[in-house]
Amino acid sequence: MPRNILPVLSLLLGTLFLFLGNGLQGLLLPVRGTLEGYSNEVLGLLGTTWAGGFVAGCFVAPILVRRIGHVRAFSGFGAVICLNVLLTGIVVHDVAWLSLRAVTGFCTAGTSMIIESWLNERATNESRGAIFSFYIAITLLGVVGGQLLVGLIDVSTPILFMICGILYCIAILPTTLSTAASPQPLKRVSLDLPGLYRNSPVSFVGILMIGIANGAYGTLVAVFAAQAGLHQGTIAVMVSITIFAGAIMQFPAGRLSDRMDRRYVLAALSSLSALAAVLLVMLEPMNVYVIIVLVAIYGAAANALYPIAVAHANDFAAPEDFVKISGGLLLLFGIGTIIGPTIGGPVMTHFGPHALFAVTALAHVSVVVHAILRSRIRPAIATADKDNYTTAPTATAPLATPESLMLDPRAPADGEAR
Repeated sequence: MPRNILPVLSLLLGTLFLFLGNGLQGLLLPVRGTLEGYSNEVLGLLGTTWAGGFVAGCFVAPILVRRIGHVRAFSGFGAVICLNVLLTGIVVHDVAWLSLRAVTGFCTAGTSMIIESWLNERATNESRGAIFSFYIAITLLGVVGGQLLVGLIDVSTPILFMICGILYCIAILPTTLSTAASPQPLKRVSLDLPGLYRNSPVSFVGILMIGIANGAYGTLVAVFAAQAGLHQGTIAVMVSITIFAGAIMQFPAGRLSDRMDRRYVLAALSSLSALAAVLLVMLEPMNVYVIIVLVAIYGAAANALYPIAVAHANDFAAPEDFVKISGGLLLLFGIGTIIGPTIGGPVMTHFGPHALFAVTALAHVSVVVHAILRSRIRPAIATADKDNYTTAPTATAPLATPESLMLDPRAPADGEAR
């Protein structure tokens, strides 16, 4: 293990358990909700309310942290998340779940921002790249590991809710027991939509559409799989394969986008994900292997889009504006994840479970059309002038916060962007 990881090892361990809980709860709720007979609209709103709470938390949590301090705020946020997941297992009611999910999203933003700011504080210019890579790997392993737990225990019992609560309790310990000084105050979050569009129309429209597609998919894919007849263990494996496929695809797609117009790469990947989605809609396959293959192709393409769109936006931004541009796009993506599940649930109710992919296909086709049209209007930037592509957590994972951007090696080294 690299020596520069050791000073933040305990914080990274807490991050692992935080994302284990997030991954488990994120898949457990739609699977259990389907078993309880909740409507597609309600199941979609589980994702909408969580994402809405998360985005709100990015704006409000820094204010709370400044008032009561990092450690007490983190303990409070973590305790509420743990309480909420236990109440979700006890009070099995759709309205209660929606309310609790919104609060969980808000508190998850708070805990994530505090952990990320602590990592930022402990990182040096030399270690930031390694810590950033470890952070991405941990978010991936945590979400996938939590999802796989759904396939091991009967979701009709409260056991998985209890396990999720235990994971969140463990996640609290490294930060609350740390003797390190509290980090600098959390950065103020701003969202300049007109400025984001002026900087890169393709990234603006692309990120919003990617958020809509991935928000609908991430929230409702388990509902689709359950209604298509897949066993809960198979559902967990399928969703995990999707995330891994997207993580693997980021490397070749990113390198390709460094060598050619990123808009063409966005158009090609969006076309591939739209094609897989259309095949799922038209064929309505019931064979588990056909579903997994098509969904894996979809996930590989769809989950590689976000970091390329961010890199394209940064190609046209000054280096000192990296955090502002990337943070704004991250929150714009969050807005998309609020819209996607809200649309996806009613569409599935009226047209069947496979219609979920009609929503994602339309979003990805919009990316294709806009990318191609804009490539005819704005010249491609020279390869030498491009921003360095960097991988990002897959979009089916819980949202990152703007604080995580300060870990990125492209962030200003002097911390002025904070």
